[in-house]
Amino acid sequence: MTKIEKNDVKSRFIKGVRAGIPIGMGYLSVSFTFGIMAMSLGFYKWQAILISMTCLTSAGQLAGINIMVMPGNYIEMLISQLTINVRYSFMSVSLAQKVSKKFSGIWRWLLGYVVTDEIYAVAIREKEITRAYFAGLAVLPYIGWTLGTLVGALLGDILPKSIMSALSIAIYGMFIAIIVPEMKKQKPVIFVVVLSAVFSCCFRYIKILQNFPMGLTISVCAVVAAVICAILFPVSDEDES
Repeated sequence: MTKIEKNDVKSRFIKGVRAGIPIGMGYLSVSFTFGIMAMSLGFYKWQAILISMTCLTSAGQLAGINIMVMPGNYIEMLISQLTINVRYSFMSVSLAQKVSKKFSGIWRWLLGYVVTDEIYAVAIREKEITRAYFAGLAVLPYIGWTLGTLVGALLGDILPKSIMSALSIAIYGMFIAIIVPEMKKQKPVIFVVVLSAVFSCCFRYIKILQNFPMGLTISVCAVVAAVICAILFPVSDEDES
């Protein structure tokens, strides 16, 4: 690798790190709640931290630890984790269409497990996703998620409930910060967001749909809204180029 190539890799990595700063800060507060919840359910500190280091999925972790306290529910665990995390498969397929040629093989295996909603939302905005950029993008979110779990596990339930309630909704503010800029640029994005919200409300308030698992609900809302938007607002090859 030449000096120019090394500098290019470094600059892409730094660009990814900078893009991951707000995600890392958001994860720090959100995983804080997970750490406290894990301790309240009887997990050891090292167990809570190990779960965050190896999973990196808020909904999956919160659902998982509640099932883990009731040993033997393996089928329930399998179904819940599959439905909650299946959306990451769609995200990975989408990202695979934009990665560079060198972003292949073992690199996809190594970096695939750090694909989250927020990391995907930021990465997909790039014209081409390189290994260096994606690795940089994932560094601070991973550290923030793990460190937040550690702090939450250490503090336990010391903080008042009002503060904990405020921290638990930080993830929604982070979603808004990621989505709004794209909504300003492209009107179809507004349509997708509103349509997804409508579908989500249907699952929340229509009785026959209320028993759907949360992960499956998210996947259905996202896929159906995206398909409808693709039909109504097709993108030509000229627009993509």
